[in-house]
Amino acid sequence: MSEMSSSAKARALAVEAQLDVDTDILDGGLNGHEDVIVNPLREGMFQAVTATPCAMIIFGVSGDLTSRKLMPALYDLAMNSRLAEGFAIVGVSRRQWTDEQFRTEMRAEVERHSTLPVTDDRWNSFARGLFYVGGNFDEPAMYDRLRERLDELDRERRTEGNRLFYLATPPSFYITIVRSLGSHRLVERQDFYTAPRSGWSRIVIEKPIGHDLASARELNHAISEVVSEGQVYRIDHYLGKETVQNALAFRFANVLFEPVWNRHYVDHMQITVAESLGVEDRATYYEEAGALRDMVQSHMLQLLAIVAMEPPAVFRGNAVRDEKVKVLRSVIPPSGEAVKSLTARGQYAAGYVEGLAVPGFRQEQFVSPSSTTETFVALKLQIDNWRWADVPFYLRTGKRLPRRVSEIAIQFKKVPHLMFQAAGTRDVEPNLLTIRIQPDEGISLRFVAKIPGTTMQLRTVRMDFAYGAAFGGAGADAYERLIVDAMNGDQTLFARRDEVETAWNLIDPIEQAWLVEELTHLPLYEAGTWGPDKADLLIERDGRSWRRP
Repeated sequence: MSEMSSSAKARALAVEAQLDVDTDILDGGLNGHEDVIVNPLREGMFQAVTATPCAMIIFGVSGDLTSRKLMPALYDLAMNSRLAEGFAIVGVSRRQWTDEQFRTEMRAEVERHSTLPVTDDRWNSFARGLFYVGGNFDEPAMYDRLRERLDELDRERRTEGNRLFYLATPPSFYITIVRSLGSHRLVERQDFYTAPRSGWSRIVIEKPIGHDLASARELNHAISEVVSEGQVYRIDHYLGKETVQNALAFRFANVLFEPVWNRHYVDHMQITVAESLGVEDRATYYEEAGALRDMVQSHMLQLLAIVAMEPPAVFRGNAVRDEKVKVLRSVIPPSGEAVKSLTARGQYAAGYVEGLAVPGFRQEQFVSPSSTTETFVALKLQIDNWRWADVPFYLRTGKRLPRRVSEIAIQFKKVPHLMFQAAGTRDVEPNLLTIRIQPDEGISLRFVAKIPGTTMQLRTVRMDFAYGAAFGGAGADAYERLIVDAMNGDQTLFARRDEVETAWNLIDPIEQAWLVEELTHLPLYEAGTWGPDKADLLIERDGRSWRRP
């Protein structure tokens, strides 16, 4: 057969690309191909060193998230030359600040939370890009003032009409803000078929995305009426952590581990996200959310998807997110009576954490004395697919636990036959691979070695990789990475609509089963311990035990 002509090849590639796009649209319009037109630098290519010039508009700029995370991250990015020269940050809140008052307030927060020193010269250079617009989020005149300010910044700071809207407000304002942005033409729909008239517009939304499946769908539908899926960046800061990303590199860039990453060699996995703090100033939110909605639906299911997913064809937005969604759709949702044996929940009582006396959850400010909100939850999940059939995944998270730690532990099976029994060795611990997300970011492998000497004696040893030792640090803050990715149009580390809704589809049956129980109080665990007794029973009935990180 003669070689295909250049024009025939081009037509074939075009048809293949269109089929790919149409398939995504049939799956609910969840495609990331918008940036093929909107930003040609993105998918399938390496991230640019410097973010694309743009104006970043932060709604809820006077809140805690901006103070602790967003503004320090933006300052650090600017000092490390990761932001474009003419970047602009526009704060929006109900406070009646001037630009100068806003800059003064933000300097105090950056000095408190930034990892870099704040000098007058450095701050003045950064602050020239800070501006403020005050008003209520449901006030039409405020959006008119915002549009006027953004038009000025396009001319004065060459932001080129590129706008990144960051919703750092309570979730109750999300729909109001998104619809107002659309009605005031501050954003315009940009998809595969429509190139932007002037610059791009994107929206970053913090969790929680709804409080159940129905509310998540309502929010996602409202967003889809204004912008396309390729313009929406649902942020989960856990995905920006270096160690979480390194889990992908560890699996798919090393031929050594992927062949044993399956049910033939893995006995089980444990995912732990422990916090030593209590609810602090989040009591009002936490009373409504609880540990299941706050941590499991977002952070922990994301971690599960990353360690259990199949290899994507390429490391880019939809290829990675497609595989994560496949995993979540394969998880068997605990429901009905099965919830009692597959879940455990509890609430912290007074105790001691790091040597200090702390109150119980019901004694915390703004918490009801009769609250039945869980501050600890443990789950046993099964993934019904070829790779992971019959391998249990144990998840646990809680507040007021002994220490702050997040890790993924992959427990391998025991060797089928131990030939050293004649030398007195009866049993050895199976191999364990631990991915430490925080603190002390790194990866460790537990294996068995012979003790030096004239007899055959075995001992478990550990091979350890630590970010601090290997690279001099753990890398940039998660928000720094995610902000730059959003500015550059890279959705790889952001959750897609179907990903969020599939996660809620796993959580809702558990919540519903808990409501049926109508408990007047939850099992208590003393602050400074690793959770209620039922959590231990959940894993011990399978002949296993929780790790003590």
